[in-house]
Amino acid sequence: MAMAQWFLLFCIFFISASAAKVQTKVTDNPADQLVVALNSNRTANKLSSLYSNPGLACLALQYIKAYQGDCKVVGGPDGKKPAESEFAETFAPNCAVQASSLAQITGRFLACQSKYAEPSEAFNNILIRNSKSLDILYSKNHTEVGAAVSGSDGGGPYFWCVLFSNGKPKSSFSTGGGEPKVSRPGCFSGSNDQCNGANTLSQTIHLWTITVGASVALLYALGV
Repeated sequence: MAMAQWFLLFCIFFISASAAKVQTKVTDNPADQLVVALNSNRTANKLSSLYSNPGLACLALQYIKAYQGDCKVVGGPDGKKPAESEFAETFAPNCAVQASSLAQITGRFLACQSKYAEPSEAFNNILIRNSKSLDILYSKNHTEVGAAVSGSDGGGPYFWCVLFSNGKPKSSFSTGGGEPKVSRPGCFSGSNDQCNGANTLSQTIHLWTITVGASVALLYALGV
């Protein structure tokens, strides 16, 4: 009898641990999905996939925030971009990224529009616009990538930013063992951040219900 009780208790802990592990992976982060679309396109063209660097991705979100929601200065004849010095002076500190670990930015995509687009649509129809975009995408100089997606105060206009680098994966754009700072609005790739709260909340509740239900059933079998 004692052996059966120990076995059932083990099952409880196993189910709880499994649910917790799944919960950390059940995220709905459009920035992650943007990196998946980008790497899928590269590998389909017989190029290596790029390491998703969360520190670099956090810088991409800071790059977006530098525009302060102004779509008019993204691209075109009136286009502007943040000074390169801002990476070390502003973006890195805001992300808890060590300035000494910054590496060269070898390419970037930036786009903005009033309506939100799904990651695959944003990649295919908004970020990739011409042959120059393809040259950046297929460059062999890149080793890692970071993507960010953000609205302005939770609404439009919506910005998409992808930064490429030739840094050394897992050592460049380092936070010294910690996690890059998460800031709202917006989300960035590689952060395990649950960017779409409504969907992930329902999934988390569903997982928790399964865990509790299974645990209650096993405790009942133990006579607790």
